[in-house]
Amino acid sequence: MEDQLIQSAGSGLHAIDIAIIGIYVVGTLALGTYFGKYVKSAGDFFVAGKALPFWAIGMSVVVSDIGATDFMTLSGAGYKYGIAAANFDWIGSMPAMAFAAFIFIPYFWRAGVFTIPEFLGKRYNAAVQLIHASIWGVFLLVMLAVMLWLTASMLDGVLQIEGIGKNHYVWGIAVVAGIYTVSGGLAAVVMTDVVQLVVMFVGGAALSILCLAEVGGWTKMTETILAMPGHENHFTLLLPHDSETPYPWTGIVFGLGIVMATGYMAGNQAVVQRTLGARTEWDAKGGMLFAGFLKVFIPALVMVPGLAAVIILPDLQNGDDAAPLMIAKVLPPGLKGLMFAALFAALMSSVDSTLNSATTIWTSDIYGRCFQFINKKRPSERSLLILGRTCTVVFILIGAYFARFLAGKESMYTFVQTALAMFQGPVFAILLLGIMWKRATQWGALAGLLLGVCFTTILYNSEGVFPSQDPFLFVAWWSFVFSSVVTAIVSLLTPAEPEEKIRGLVFGQVMQDGDVQRVLQERVE
Repeated sequence: MEDQLIQSAGSGLHAIDIAIIGIYVVGTLALGTYFGKYVKSAGDFFVAGKALPFWAIGMSVVVSDIGATDFMTLSGAGYKYGIAAANFDWIGSMPAMAFAAFIFIPYFWRAGVFTIPEFLGKRYNAAVQLIHASIWGVFLLVMLAVMLWLTASMLDGVLQIEGIGKNHYVWGIAVVAGIYTVSGGLAAVVMTDVVQLVVMFVGGAALSILCLAEVGGWTKMTETILAMPGHENHFTLLLPHDSETPYPWTGIVFGLGIVMATGYMAGNQAVVQRTLGARTEWDAKGGMLFAGFLKVFIPALVMVPGLAAVIILPDLQNGDDAAPLMIAKVLPPGLKGLMFAALFAALMSSVDSTLNSATTIWTSDIYGRCFQFINKKRPSERSLLILGRTCTVVFILIGAYFARFLAGKESMYTFVQTALAMFQGPVFAILLLGIMWKRATQWGALAGLLLGVCFTTILYNSEGVFPSQDPFLFVAWWSFVFSSVVTAIVSLLTPAEPEEKIRGLVFGQVMQDGDVQRVLQERVE
């Protein structure tokens, strides 16, 4: 699907457009490899030596979360359903980012961990850490292949060079992203993300402004759309519960706002890893809050083209065609190249973020925990650095190889949301209870995680339970409730965790000074 969409907008590119895209690729590679000289240890590679400022963290969090699929699918959702889809960035991001910044981020940062599974291992036990790490490790590798294929499809549609197909672009992207991620680790990923965010915002703003100009401005656009039959709710933010759309208010508020969004912003390794590399706790929290502020503008960048297309292209069978067709219609030479550079930036940021996070989890959590179990000590910093770089190479090769098997797949966005809903509710439950309730035990968390994933599988295979045809928001909410109840019951039936084990990892304690800070410092060291 994606390649067909992009091809419709890619025709008619001028030399200046191709030049802009080429300059962007070369510049990204040069900037990313520059930071390789600062990587001397595993801490430098995985968490940027804890030297990242808040503004870089915030920009990187946003750009790693927003991909070219969001440009296409959210614009298409705006075309078909209206501004209700904007809740994925408003209700579904900003409150969750603020909650994560003040409740979760301080614990993660002060615990001195590389990953969220590592934090869960400290709070609960090695089994919870390994299960969570394995789930995320596999998911991130699948996502890597997805992002590589989407990026290659876009380039193939834009450039349309005879004799060069999608597989060639897959391997070219793998080389570019692999080189600077292997070289500079998280620092390279974050600093290239900063540039990518600027490109995304400039390209998206240019497209939105020209689309509004084409339809006579915002007021004229809203009046025209609301007067069209079947579009009465196009500017209603919260749709009724019995709505046939994927965005009923109950699913948005409970499934998205409370569970999936907060679980994603507080429990997604690709997002949280940036805050773990902050130079201070203030930068870690400030970075997440700054990302929430930037998220306010995302719907204006990605949904306006879809809304304008309701007027200009009223008979589209597939709403996802709206954005690329509007690109082809309203952008002049130069700006069209910039817009495609923005889409490429969005996908490249997803590729490098996914690659770096997958490497960190497999190296630190899975290998590191197994090594410690067998040898009764942690692996050395140098061995982790070497293994981290080796895994980065291996994973980008695996992603590039399996990307070709995604050809012809239509529902990648739905697949990603469904896969996240399968485990996001249970993971968020044990993470939230682990921080907010000191009585939560390792056995309660293990039961909540395992039974919660089984429960989501049952829900997905039970027809007619939910009103929505795509019920991942409801599944996320009820799996969270189920896992919370299981974790609480089993925790109350098992012995409480020793005070020394949970010291500094539970709400209230981490905000104290003195002995708690000494324990945290020992954990970091």
